[in-house]
Amino acid sequence: MKRLADKVALITGGAAGIGLETARLFLSEGAKVALVDLRESDLSDTARDLGNSGDVLTIAADVSSVEDCERYVAQTVEKFGRIDVFFNNAGIEGKVAPLIDQKIKDFDRVMAVNVRGAFLGLQHVLPVMIGRKSGSVINMSSIAGLKGSPNVAPYITSKHAVVGLTRAAAIEAAGHNVRVNSVHPSPVNTRMMRSLEEGFNPGRGDEVKQQLSDTIPLGRYGESLDIANLVLFLASDDSAFITGAQYPVDGGMAAG
Repeated sequence: MKRLADKVALITGGAAGIGLETARLFLSEGAKVALVDLRESDLSDTARDLGNSGDVLTIAADVSSVEDCERYVAQTVEKFGRIDVFFNNAGIEGKVAPLIDQKIKDFDRVMAVNVRGAFLGLQHVLPVMIGRKSGSVINMSSIAGLKGSPNVAPYITSKHAVVGLTRAAAIEAAGHNVRVNSVHPSPVNTRMMRSLEEGFNPGRGDEVKQQLSDTIPLGRYGESLDIANLVLFLASDDSAFITGAQYPVDGGMAAG
């Protein structure tokens, strides 16, 4: 029996990286999937990658926009009739710089996508799930949401905020049989980490990757599938008695 048979999943930040790998896994487990990302061109490439299936809906939207959030939820419900799983995944890394050198416009942009975007997603998806008395939300945080790190203060701040948002939403939604959890990856082999590596030491990204890998007890970066497998567990009925929890998927980083 496929773990997401006949379920509908909505994924923000779905055009690449962890979002795309999760979509691929969800489809293999029987779900219909709506993918939200900022650029239509990226989503078109993703749809082709996934086989242009009728089980895939793509929606270009800015997750920090109230109107766009209303629209991506409405289009998902119009297409598939409901939302059973929400992977609240969209996020950006921001600039690498000491806190005192960060530009307020860059801080605001990180908070707009990573916190406002996650909040708006919950605000518009939860009523759909509450109406059906069923649902699972997985918020994307980071190991950076559980501990500190220098030179990425806006990102660290935003990912800690997602923890508070997760806990508050989980308590509010529990009485409606809707679950809300967060996942906390270590560095993962995606575009975001290439950007951060270059930001930490321009021209020597490979050295930064090795240094970061050395801080992970299992000795490597995560892969998108490592994260997708955890998201699948939290999306499925296998985790039916879990809500309000923070799940590191980090090769042991949180243990240190």
